[in-house]
Amino acid sequence: MTTTKDQPAEPEITERMTARKLAITVLAGGPSGEREISIQSGAAVSEALRTLGHDVFLEDISPDDLSALDLRVECVFIALHGRFGEDGQIQAILQERGLCYAGSGPAACALAMNKAAAKARFAECDLPTPRFRVATGATVEEAATGWQGPVVVKPVEEGSSLACSIVRDLSQLRATVDQCLADYPDCLIEQYVPGREITVGILGDVGLPPIEIRTPREFYDYQAKYVDDQTEYLFDIDLPDDFLTNLVALSVRAHRVLGCRGFSRVDWRVDDEHLQPYLLEVNVIPGLTGHSLLPKAAARAGMSMPMLCQRIVDLAIAGDPAK
Repeated sequence: MTTTKDQPAEPEITERMTARKLAITVLAGGPSGEREISIQSGAAVSEALRTLGHDVFLEDISPDDLSALDLRVECVFIALHGRFGEDGQIQAILQERGLCYAGSGPAACALAMNKAAAKARFAECDLPTPRFRVATGATVEEAATGWQGPVVVKPVEEGSSLACSIVRDLSQLRATVDQCLADYPDCLIEQYVPGREITVGILGDVGLPPIEIRTPREFYDYQAKYVDDQTEYLFDIDLPDDFLTNLVALSVRAHRVLGCRGFSRVDWRVDDEHLQPYLLEVNVIPGLTGHSLLPKAAARAGMSMPMLCQRIVDLAIAGDPAK
């Protein structure tokens, strides 16, 4: 099922769990470069769940300190972004401990976090994605040759557009790749797609209303995502309705082919000239801050932030064989 701008994505939001008080741990912070945003996401999720009457424990966590998992709770809500939170590590730990947790499993998280592996999977499943190569210290010379037009350089496993660059002068490509490789073991070189940025949130197996993102910055970078109030989020997108309906369907398919569950956010570039969408990535734990896209899409579909977080918890508990 897809949604329109006037139709709630999940009008039958479950009352089964809403009426029951739960003990929930919200994991936030963590060791990645997205720690600050994760703290904001965790605070927003915790506040939303508390308004519904749940006992919520907002906990920081790291690979060296797992004491947050010692609390006896009925569900763990992962609000960790980036390394350790989105790459399958914390999911594997939770699974080993037999703890119910929200979101995708370890294998899907690891696949989605690795942009090159995810894009290879998209290509196998006939989901359009921009041409790409992976550069490492050993392959950088070959990977950085043969490109035309602007390209995007970014770490293979990083989020929030950290260390991401658009290279328009290809004489600077090798230097940009080298700079990325100085901080990361590998990087992705991807053909830049001119046009517009559109994202589609997924809740369960439902695509939420698509959002077009417009920023006065060169691209939707970290500042545009979390700091710049000039970033625009548009639901009334001037593209054909059938195109947008198909984009939502493709987004649900991308979520599924990576093995995701619960919720995610699927990011696209759309070539306006040829009306061609290109799939960039699937985010298994998208931001949940005041600037974040998934809560905006859920609100457009008629869901408040507490309803969204409740639904994510419900999906986790319903899919947990121990419950």
